[in-house]
Order: sequence, then structure tokens, then C-alpha cells
Amino acid sequence: MNPDNPVVRLCAEGMAAEASGDDDAARALFEQAWAAATDDYEACVAAHYLARQQPTPELTLHWNAECLRLADRVGGESVAGFYASLHANLGRCHRDLGDRAAAGEHFRLAARHLADVPAGPYRDWLRYSIADGLRGTGALEPSAASAGAEALLRDLCARGDLRSLCLLLPAYYGDTGSAGDRRHLAEAARMLHAERRLPASDQQRLGEIIGLATSTVD
Repeated sequence: MNPDNPVVRLCAEGMAAEASGDDDAARALFEQAWAAATDDYEACVAAHYLARQQPTPELTLHWNAECLRLADRVGGESVAGFYASLHANLGRCHRDLGDRAAAGEHFRLAARHLADVPAGPYRDWLRYSIADGLRGTGALEPSAASAGAEALLRDLCARGDLRSLCLLLPAYYGDTGSAGDRRHLAEAARMLHAERRLPASDQQRLGEIIGLATSTVD
């Protein structure tokens, strides 16, 4: 997004107000951005931020749905990177309103669009949010490899083995069910297994996780 665009600038000012704890000022700035929008793209950006500052789940859903409608009207590369976040936001709205089926469908759509988000901390955070939504709504059936990884991770947490956790946990928690995510889990387990510093029972469990994760990809 162009930081010199008046709508984008107003939204950035609103984000700064949010960060300082002034939600009223943030909402006013986002409303100004909506009023200042001159095309569907600018309105889409403003609607995204307006959804952040709504008093009820129903209004939050309305503005997120409006944002998606506008993104669909714009189309193309300029909004391709928006969809993962848009569907994740809609998934959270439906979950908050008790509609697990609709929430799960939006989290599935969000996962399909993750590759359009530039690599970096934001995409990592978004991946974890989407994966959490998939699990929380029952839209992602845990694989045998994931179940094994979860059991091992619980034991690593209990022992405070931070080194092992930092390697295995991101691959487990960011699993959205794709073949690429299964490969990531297998690779993380393989690297940890290669260090040969865990107890023999854990080494065996890692070997089982590698086998299970690899078999679901092949």
C-alpha cells in the first residue's frame, strides 16, 4: 500500500491511536478514511480497519464482509495478498457468533491464500492464527503425525526444553493441513532427531512422527 495515499495515511494514524490505547480516536480516523475513499480499493482498505473498531460482533462481521466484497470488485494483484487476512477475520467473526461451520469454511479459504502473503513475521503470525482457527472449529482433522508431535511437545514443555521447542513448535502450530505443512513438520522432526540429544524414547517418537508426516505427503 502507498503510504502517501490519504486513505492509507488516515488508517496508519488510526493504527497509531489504537497502539496508544485511544480507540475512540482510532475509530474516528478509520471513519474519516472510509469517507475519503475515492475508489473500491481505498474503500476496501478503510473497511478493513473500520472492522477493527466496532462495538458488536454483528457490526464487525458486516465490515469484514464489506471489505471482502470490495476486494472481489477490485480483483487482481493489488488485493491478492488481502484474502488470507480477510477470510481469517471473517472466520473469527463467525466463530464469535457461534457459527462454527461458516467459521471453518472461511479459515479453510484463508489457508488457501496464505501463499499470496509476502514471507515474513506477518505471514507467520497469520498462519498460526489460521491454523488455530481450523483446529478450534473442527475444520482441520489432526493427522497422526500432528497428534504425535503434540504429545511430544507437551513433554518438552514440561521439561522446559526450549531448544527443542523452538524447532518443533512452529511447524506443529502452523500446520494448516497442506502437503507443504506436513513436509515442514517432517523436516523439523528430522532435524531434531539428527541432533541425537533427546532420550531414546523421544528419539523413537520423532522417528514415528517423521514416518507419519512423510507418508501423508507421498
